[in-house]
Amino acid sequence: MLRLRVVSAAILAIGIAGVQPSFAQGAATGGAGKAAEQPAADKASRGTRAARSRREPTAGQMAARERQRKCGAEWKEAKAANRTGGTKWPQFWSRCNARLKGNQA
Repeated sequence: MLRLRVVSAAILAIGIAGVQPSFAQGAATGGAGKAAEQPAADKASRGTRAARSRREPTAGQMAARERQRKCGAEWKEAKAANRTGGTKWPQFWSRCNARLKGNQA
């Protein structure tokens, strides 16, 4: 029983003193210590790598986006006029997309 009280008092004293184990110090600072250690050149190079790796959308991707815009506009009009017939957006999108793809071919 005495040993338990001594251990509890030691844990309480460490907690009050604010002493943290070394593994918890990085977590307490939010990992800011690691970010401060990285050179500024490394931080600057991140943005340029991201810009270089960004590609232009393919023709198929651009066509899909255009079909989605058109179907979205049709959906908004139908919804405002209460002409959806109980269909939800996914079903409407599927039919509209198929219809627009059929017109392109």
